[in-house]
Amino acid sequence: KMSVPDYMQCAEDHQTLLVVVQPIGIVPEESFFRIYKRISAVSQVNVRDSQRVLYIRYRHHYPPENNEWGDFQTHRKVVGLITITECSSAKEWPQTFEKFHLQKEMYGSTLYDSRLFVFGLQGEIAEQPRTDVAFYPSYDECETVEKRIEDFIESLFIVLESKRLDRATDKSGDKIPLLCVPFEKKDFVGLDTDSRHYKKRCQGRMRKHVGDLCLQAGMLQDSLVHYHMAVELLRSVNDFLWLGAALEGLCSASVIYHYPGGTGGRVGPRRAQGGSLSAEAGNRHRPGAQEVLIDPGALTSNGINADTSAEIGRAKNCLSPEDIIEKYKEAISFYGKYKNAGVIELEACVKAVRVLAIQKRSMEASEFLQNAVYINLRQLSEEEKIQRYSILSELYERIGFHRKSAFFKRIAAMQCAAPSIPEPGWRACYKLLLETLPGYSLSLDPQDFSKGTHRGWAAVQMRLLHELVYASRRMGNPALCVRHLSFLLQTMLDFLSDQEKKDVTQSLESYTAKCPGTMEVITLPDGLKLPPVPFTKLPIVKSVKLLNLPTSLRPHKMKSLLGQNVSTKSPFIYSPIIAHSRGEERNKKIDFQWVQGDVCEVQLMVYNPMPFELRVENMGLLTTGVEFESLPAALSLPAESGLYPVTLVGVPQTTGQITVNGYRTSVFGVFSDCLLDNLPGLKTNGCTVEVIPALPRVQISTSLPRSAHTLQPSSGDEISTNVSVQLYNGETQQLIIKLENIGTEPLEKLEVTAKTVNTKEKLYGDFLSWNLEDTLCQFPLKPGKIATFIVNIKVKLDFSCQENLLQDLSDDGISVSGLPLSSPFRQVVKPRVETKPLNPQEGSKVGDFSHIKVRE
Repeated sequence: KMSVPDYMQCAEDHQTLLVVVQPIGIVPEESFFRIYKRISAVSQVNVRDSQRVLYIRYRHHYPPENNEWGDFQTHRKVVGLITITECSSAKEWPQTFEKFHLQKEMYGSTLYDSRLFVFGLQGEIAEQPRTDVAFYPSYDECETVEKRIEDFIESLFIVLESKRLDRATDKSGDKIPLLCVPFEKKDFVGLDTDSRHYKKRCQGRMRKHVGDLCLQAGMLQDSLVHYHMAVELLRSVNDFLWLGAALEGLCSASVIYHYPGGTGGRVGPRRAQGGSLSAEAGNRHRPGAQEVLIDPGALTSNGINADTSAEIGRAKNCLSPEDIIEKYKEAISFYGKYKNAGVIELEACVKAVRVLAIQKRSMEASEFLQNAVYINLRQLSEEEKIQRYSILSELYERIGFHRKSAFFKRIAAMQCAAPSIPEPGWRACYKLLLETLPGYSLSLDPQDFSKGTHRGWAAVQMRLLHELVYASRRMGNPALCVRHLSFLLQTMLDFLSDQEKKDVTQSLESYTAKCPGTMEVITLPDGLKLPPVPFTKLPIVKSVKLLNLPTSLRPHKMKSLLGQNVSTKSPFIYSPIIAHSRGEERNKKIDFQWVQGDVCEVQLMVYNPMPFELRVENMGLLTTGVEFESLPAALSLPAESGLYPVTLVGVPQTTGQITVNGYRTSVFGVFSDCLLDNLPGLKTNGCTVEVIPALPRVQISTSLPRSAHTLQPSSGDEISTNVSVQLYNGETQQLIIKLENIGTEPLEKLEVTAKTVNTKEKLYGDFLSWNLEDTLCQFPLKPGKIATFIVNIKVKLDFSCQENLLQDLSDDGISVSGLPLSSPFRQVVKPRVETKPLNPQEGSKVGDFSHIKVRE
């Protein structure tokens, strides 16, 4: 029973000669495969003095039991053996040569010829001319390897041709031997060899065998004729196993004719189908094929000639593309009658699938594959199972069944870590799992999940991500575990149940305790890069708003210093088309300013989608354009909270344009940089603001008590405070005002003005007067210093013609309030440009109520 299937088999392999290349003794693996690569490059040879091409299939391992099926299908027969060995001295040579003979005996019944390549031996032995042995000083000094292989293949051809001629010749009177597969031999013991049925069986099997030899010898037309004759003979005696082989041979020869580019999927030069096929077509499934001896253009595929009668004969015997598949089905059904032919049946299914893939008949190909899945073989080893499922996956991929392909590759991955394996291959498991991702519409880039609707089956995708996490842990790579768990939580959050959310976050916290999640790209050994996974859903941000500074800290233009503002009017143009993108909105400049060195605020409206309290640590702003110190905050959001305002603060260190690009968080031990451009449905009033240079700050306090009443509401641009004093007519009192520089810039200018805020005509007199000379002597006022100036309040009223005045004043007297005493306030560092004096005349009349104002 043939036990080891070759899943890489394709129809064109039927025309190849099988050559095994093996090491003898101790040969370094690297050196062996270096020579093996050079040998296997000679995969097609144009035979000397002939118009035929030989195709060679090399293997460095081949089970001897498969060789016993060589009579059934000759391409399974090891006809050539090349051995590679190292020999450093003449003393070792006899033992080395003995090992060579022992190796030959393993395939002795089928070998046509063999060669021994000896590396390292020099001297008298190496100088003796030998046909079957080639001596080379080293692996670097072996220029004639390829030439030796060509000569070796020619010797194989000579034996092949003699066998073909011997068996194709009709020898009257000679009994045709009955070719058998290994399990048949016991069934034919004692059979009547003179019966007509037996003779037809022998003739049919031999015709089929000769067809195989013709195909290997480059005689395509002759092989088609022999296969047709074999089919008729074997069908008449119901020899189903060999009838299946004859039908498969017919299919293989027809595939070689119709598809000169090959069906194996190994890329090579292609030639238009039909007509004569040159030796160039021999490159079809062997990369690096080497042509020698004869001009390829002079060759034809049947090796005889290219006359019209040959083409007509071939076209008559050759199956059509549709018939090829029908004959494959018939052959496979015959193989299915024999449990010992499971490998033959499986390989035939694979060959048919490769042909159907070229014909783009995916549904029929899937039927063959489905049949291959259920073919019972012996108890396969774990390694053989991995190979089987991997090839099934590859074939499903080739016919466009991506999800089915991913399914079988995932099974192969699980097989790599089967409990029965002493040392599970978790790295191989992980690598195969990664290859299944496209089949399940799964990408490891979170950007692919932020655009549009979800693709694929979420339940399967989550299962696969869990398997990646588990494989990463068994590989001992906690960083990979964290990255895959983060990806699972971020992209599959909408599909996780409440319990699953808790389980995933608990696992994530346990992994990040050893290896925190970062925003670095993880590069795998095979070069695959895993992008970072920012937690844009933990919490979910719905709006971002840059806040103006508090009124006491807002910068104001100094109107008195800047003079008359020039109005810059522009024409109004109406357009019904308003084209603006979200990116333009975010870069829109805001009409207020921030100040260098002052704390600035950005308000976010967030909510927690988790069924438990969400702790967000180290939440801060991401900005560009200006050096910015972000002051991190810690949040604790209740379970499934509604929109919740969060204010993030920071201090701009330099001036210019600053843009808020996003925010930074630390959740469950994973550090995330969340960019606003990646947040769907985000509302913002613009994220770019101007930062102006640092300004002085002054805090003002007075000697009078604060008033319980506001005499006039603030306009919004002014900062006011109200102080209260009660005086009788003619009484005088001093108001002491302290100016403390609480900023980092020196205070250079001070301007004091007064204005009437109550226009009752019945009140007259001079109320306020001051002298700033003593105060200005203390300027420029350095940070931390205090300056004082005194305002004199003097009540002088005219009672003439005011009958009701006494009644009006009888309650509390007159209340004088200084409205805009700022605390704190700003003063720009600019020279004055006005010509009016700083100090008004003492005792000047300024009205009933006076206003002391520090201007910018």
